[in-house]
Amino acid sequence: MMHRRDFLIATAASAGSLAAAPVLAQSDALPKRPIRLIVPFAAGGGVDVFARLLAEKLKEKNGITIVVENRGGANGSIGGSAVRTAEPDGTTLLFSAATHVMARQVMKSPPYDPVTDFTPVARVGEAPMLVVMAPGLPFKTIAEVVADARKTPDKWTFATSALGAPGHLATVAFNKLAGLNLTIAPYRGTAPGLTDVAAGHVQLMIDPVLALLPMARGGNVKALAVTAAKRVALAPEIPTAAESGMPGLEYASWYGVWGPKGMPADLVARLNKACNEAAVELGASGRLAELGIEPVSGTPEAFADFIAKDVKRNTELLKSVNFEPV
Repeated sequence: MMHRRDFLIATAASAGSLAAAPVLAQSDALPKRPIRLIVPFAAGGGVDVFARLLAEKLKEKNGITIVVENRGGANGSIGGSAVRTAEPDGTTLLFSAATHVMARQVMKSPPYDPVTDFTPVARVGEAPMLVVMAPGLPFKTIAEVVADARKTPDKWTFATSALGAPGHLATVAFNKLAGLNLTIAPYRGTAPGLTDVAAGHVQLMIDPVLALLPMARGGNVKALAVTAAKRVALAPEIPTAAESGMPGLEYASWYGVWGPKGMPADLVARLNKACNEAAVELGASGRLAELGIEPVSGTPEAFADFIAKDVKRNTELLKSVNFEPV
């Protein structure tokens, strides 16, 4: 079980610039060539929002050009493939969530090994998730949903942004904890799945708070619970999953930056430092708190170790429910 903490917004540009940082020594400077930051999901979802915030801060601090490019589809592997086949010179990077590292566990024929075919650069944040329901349904708690789903399981379907995403894994855990096998329908990112929940075409979704909370506060979907051990500061009015009737549903999303395999260690170190500094400053400015994200920093080696442990834990979860790759 993951530890605790892992919106649609009009713009991801910074509201105001922080004081300029000292100019880096030349040996620490990033290449001045434009960088493509590929997001393997549709625009408007939680991963996209965070990517654009990070890109803006990296531009501001380092005087470099970063273009965020959305390449959704195939469970995130279209965007991932574009990075895997790029030159390992730091000009093409991947910004994704935990979804990226689970490709081999959820796809029958993944186009790559997400662990060995990429270079971990930096883990930059994590966020709790939110359980939401279609607005036309009368239920108010997870316990009420589970009670009805046990009587009429065919009436209930979960949307998920991608197979292997934190929201998908939390949904698998939901089914397991409830003793249910509700249908899980994968979408090409958060935004299209959330649109179908709001329209009542599917009934439930679990995804990061930053992506779902605006729709919940607008009344377009109903918020049932956060997947955290305690209520989150961004939305203290929303109960925890335990308070809503499902103890043990504690899952977080996390976000990171990868490059192609074979990147020089000194380049990885420079990019890691820049990403760490950007994430910390975004946290200090309050921009991440507004989205329910907590900044994370650490070495590339620590990120690789975190990935190995995360993949092991989630592989065991999928095996426990006899999940079959698709």
